[in-house]
Amino acid sequence: MATPRETSTQRTAKVFTTNRSQAIRLPREFRFQTSEVFIQKRGDQVILTPRPDSWSAYLDSGAVASSAFMEGVEDLPVQER
Repeated sequence: MATPRETSTQRTAKVFTTNRSQAIRLPREFRFQTSEVFIQKRGDQVILTPRPDSWSAYLDSGAVASSAFMEGVEDLPVQER
């Protein structure tokens, strides 16, 4: 995955309002090849990423738990009811 420094292309885009929604007109080189994107807010930054076409592509793009993720977690005994 590229880091922000590796993809440091920066341009200015126009922000406008249509009805009660805010929109941004993206320059050609920033256009997405998909009809939907994920939106994340980190501090004062808004990050757009393409929405994968399938669950497997989505899961492949996400973080993976380390092998120590469940270390030290003890299962509770099954309760009889």
